[in-house]
Amino acid sequence: MIPTRRTYGLLLGGGIIATLLTNFFGSPNRLSVALLALLLFDGAVLAVMVWDGWRVKSRRATIQRDPLHRLSIGRDNPISLHGESSSPVRLRLYDNYPTEFDGSPMPLEITLNGQEPETIVFTVNPKQRGEYAWGDLQIQQRSPLGLAWADWTVPAAETVDVYPDLIGLNQLSVKLALQATGTLKQKRRMGVGTEFAELREYGTGDDLRFVDWKATARLSQPLVRVLEPEREQTLLILLDRGRLMTAQVQGLTRFDWGMNAALSLALAGVSRGDRVGLGVFDRTLHTWIPPKGGRANFQQMIERLTPIQPVLEESDYLAAATHAAQQQHRRSLVVIITDIVDETASAELLSALARLRPRHLPFCITLRDPAIDYQALHPTAQVDAAYQRAVALDLLSQREAAFARLKKRGVLVLDAPAHQISEPLVESYLRIKSQGRL
Repeated sequence: MIPTRRTYGLLLGGGIIATLLTNFFGSPNRLSVALLALLLFDGAVLAVMVWDGWRVKSRRATIQRDPLHRLSIGRDNPISLHGESSSPVRLRLYDNYPTEFDGSPMPLEITLNGQEPETIVFTVNPKQRGEYAWGDLQIQQRSPLGLAWADWTVPAAETVDVYPDLIGLNQLSVKLALQATGTLKQKRRMGVGTEFAELREYGTGDDLRFVDWKATARLSQPLVRVLEPEREQTLLILLDRGRLMTAQVQGLTRFDWGMNAALSLALAGVSRGDRVGLGVFDRTLHTWIPPKGGRANFQQMIERLTPIQPVLEESDYLAAATHAAQQQHRRSLVVIITDIVDETASAELLSALARLRPRHLPFCITLRDPAIDYQALHPTAQVDAAYQRAVALDLLSQREAAFARLKKRGVLVLDAPAHQISEPLVESYLRIKSQGRL
């Protein structure tokens, strides 16, 4: 039981009254009388407070938390509490989520109207993947006279798992499904892709190269062929977990952003009917999931990738690319998700990607730190900041030189801020599919 501000105010008021009694009464026993009056008054206030707090037991609100599901790293994950009471009450709720999480400040102060159940939603934002212990619910309810907070604990402890960005994957899944069904009004265009999809009537503006003359002669009306990207192609994703991927970008490691991007790309590949394989490498190939199609393979990727953490080791790009080439003889899109420092440091990466040509189509994804972009683009008069800006400009210049060498060797390149890489990567993959580059 915890006193409220009202109780403290009454106790303070009693002290003020006792002080006034000692000043305005001339009796020689005025100090004893004032102290006695103060003790009686404070005792009465505390007794009423205890009685008032005890009354809460018969009218306690009922609070419960929805079962905790897998949380997404780097996202505001909503957590729902449900409250119900027989009369209007004021509550303070402490949900003891892991201290490693960012989240809504506690306590949550709410008022239940006593008429119907209410839902309270707050958010937590985990910054690392893994398994965490989530504590009990602590409830404080204000007494009817407002003199005390009666507190008790609701057993609700459980273990929660933090996964890659499942919220983003769910949103992407819906978007891809809408695109596939045409809900977004994205019509298939003639000549886009390599696999025959259907015949339809010729319309104004259609390319005459795609008129099916045999079908036109047979049915006595002009018909055109509609092509779509070929299905069951192979997509190989190689995710670097070496030293460069340990750096923090926007609150998460570069490896976490790379993992989110890799899973987004894998989901896009599975949704388009491709066979998707995935490898995680540092000095050696740490994890290898052979290319397969279907959602079951994608779920396996999530489960196997979630426990993996980056390490402070130099990555062996050549070994990873060689393994992918040996495992997959059929032409494939090979995507390496990593980062580049400068032209010299990327020499091994360039050799690895060049080895994949011409049998495979190599695609290099680099995760840029937006803080470096900010330093490079904002002039300053301060000496230290000017030096940092010069270093940032030099880093960007060297990155561009490395990209130029990669492109010259026929390697596709995508460089974007680490926290914004997933969407342009998926769009690039869909564009490669639609253009029939595989």
